[in-house]
Amino acid sequence: MKFFVSCGKGLEYLLVDELIQLGCVRATATMAGANVEGSTQDAQRAVLWSRLASRVLWPIAEFDCADEHALYTGAAAVDWAAHIGPMHSIAIDAHVSGEAITHARYAAQRVKDAIVDRLRQQTGQRPDVDVESPDVRISLVLRKGRALLSIDLSGGPMHRRGWRKVQGLAPLKETVAAAVLLRAKWPQAYAEGGDLLDPMCGSGTLLIEGALMAADVAPGLRRHGGLPPTRWRNFDSASWEALYVDAQQRAQRGLAGLRPCFHGSDLDPHAIRAARENAEVAEVLEAISFAACDVAFLPKQENPLGVVVCNPPYDARLQADPALYRALGDALKQSAPNWRAALLCGDAELARATGLRAKKSYQVFNGAIECSLIAVDPIAPPQREGVVKRELPEGAQMVANRLRKNLDKLARWRQQEQVSCFRAYDADIPEYACAVDVYTSVDGEVWLHVQEYAAPSTIPEATTRKRLNDLLLGVREVFGLPKERVAVKTRSTGKGGSKYGHFDHRGQFFAVEEGAAKLQVNLFDYLDTGLFLDHRPLRARMALEARGKRFLNLFCYTGAATVQAAVQGAAETTSVDLSSTYLEWLADNLRGNGVGGTRHRIAQADALKWLEADTGEFDVIFCDPPTFSNSKRADDFDVQRDHVRLLRAALARLAPGGALYFSNNFRRFKLDEAALAEFARVEDISASTIPPDFARNARIHRAWRLTRR
Repeated sequence: MKFFVSCGKGLEYLLVDELIQLGCVRATATMAGANVEGSTQDAQRAVLWSRLASRVLWPIAEFDCADEHALYTGAAAVDWAAHIGPMHSIAIDAHVSGEAITHARYAAQRVKDAIVDRLRQQTGQRPDVDVESPDVRISLVLRKGRALLSIDLSGGPMHRRGWRKVQGLAPLKETVAAAVLLRAKWPQAYAEGGDLLDPMCGSGTLLIEGALMAADVAPGLRRHGGLPPTRWRNFDSASWEALYVDAQQRAQRGLAGLRPCFHGSDLDPHAIRAARENAEVAEVLEAISFAACDVAFLPKQENPLGVVVCNPPYDARLQADPALYRALGDALKQSAPNWRAALLCGDAELARATGLRAKKSYQVFNGAIECSLIAVDPIAPPQREGVVKRELPEGAQMVANRLRKNLDKLARWRQQEQVSCFRAYDADIPEYACAVDVYTSVDGEVWLHVQEYAAPSTIPEATTRKRLNDLLLGVREVFGLPKERVAVKTRSTGKGGSKYGHFDHRGQFFAVEEGAAKLQVNLFDYLDTGLFLDHRPLRARMALEARGKRFLNLFCYTGAATVQAAVQGAAETTSVDLSSTYLEWLADNLRGNGVGGTRHRIAQADALKWLEADTGEFDVIFCDPPTFSNSKRADDFDVQRDHVRLLRAALARLAPGGALYFSNNFRRFKLDEAALAEFARVEDISASTIPPDFARNARIHRAWRLTRR
């Protein structure tokens, strides 16, 4: 059986690993959760033992939902008497998106009405509504015209562990605290005899969670006082009782043997008092030493092994201060230079203010607040003898300042649109003519792709080389990444003019997310990365338009547009390209999104010849040809010379009412509207297809929407 386990954004891949370790047959990461295969016992074990999950949802019904009437009818068709007893209370949690129903409380009300009416019809009684502590909690997710009803087996938010007696001003969710500890590899450090330190411990969340993790205490043990978390009729109470008794026994053994290796301090004595009270309720107070202490006066740690975890202030209520982050970094270098650290910072800028070199960085959300979680190992790497850190050259400092300005400007948009791959710099300073693209992998690692634009021939090579080096210094200063995660493409002059060179041969692919799709990129081995970032809005537009329709992708490259259309529910897709490398890449992308079968065709062919020979019909066509091509396996192609013939052939394959999207990045291109006017309506949509991160280079591509006359 398949069920869904939700989590905070940024925790998905940790959650998948945890669920597999808990015995689930299969778990696949998706946005803010994981799709899981397993039994009800697996789901119940996740309720009791998952440290990262927010909810465990067992699906009971799914149906088309075009409007409120369809929602009521679909919910009323469920045999609710098989799920809810006549005396049980209920609550409905609704999450809606799309245009059909936009108000979550109204959607929950309609489902409640349907349940009440159906149970009254079946049993003659109606259930009570209890939004705080219902016997059965029901989840409604309404998305893309489909409604999914599930039983919430967790009975409420799973970040509540049952030990929090006193809450600080800006508490850290226990599930996020668990993620910080796991990224710091705390379980391994504890097993090796290490200590745990939180120098800004607040109400003690990280230390208490770390102690309970070390003591093998199930996070759900206290949540419902030992009672089953739900009174859903299909809940296996006998299995729950066995799981609970086993968890009690493990907790008793773990707490009895817990080492007193936890150290917490905070400038605020009230926070220390709250932390003590919480630790006492959690039964771990004897293992934790607390002290009211300014971070600047951290004592030297005696244990050579250990981990620092910390959640420094960062939101508006606590007034994030870069100077405080710098003081934290300096103190840790003195107190525990050889330890590991995981710091949950407000953003990348604050993370950089610590002065610590992050080995890895992850995007994590604490509630609605986007944070930067950095993993540092070790805190203070030994400096090579004679090496002194130098100030940045003036040019590198200029680039660093501009990059920071751009990142701040794009931050809100990236958070709202959930954009993880974007352009951060595009020759903003003319002398430093490069594009800098940021790629964040699905497991949270940040990579950079730097492309140097060809300099005019009048600029000496030594000057261009120095400018590139200065730019790279500024880039690394801002992002704090090792060279291994920065791909640099430079131009060299050879026969035929300027061209890219110096490619690596790593075979290093990793997955990134764009909307609901996961796409493979390779930053080092090819001219391009496998994903044209400037086409992001156009791909999203076409994918929505292709729902339930036939989609054709010409000159498909690695198939990002095809994958988006397939994930959004295209009835069929066909992708055409001459390159076997790109088509294999596309096939991997489709498989990585669980898409396959005969409905998704891949054709290795010259796109123009294929069009003129094909007899199929398509509702949405995407055509993004190269500027020119002189492949030995196809006729020479020139987009300016051949675009009318190409578009005529594509329009011949377009179904009535369909749309052809045509794009190219040849800056001197001129569409021959006169030649097209007799058989096509042409609309220039370029402005609407340029995303904010490419606004500085609005001519990155041109795009048109064509329909048949």
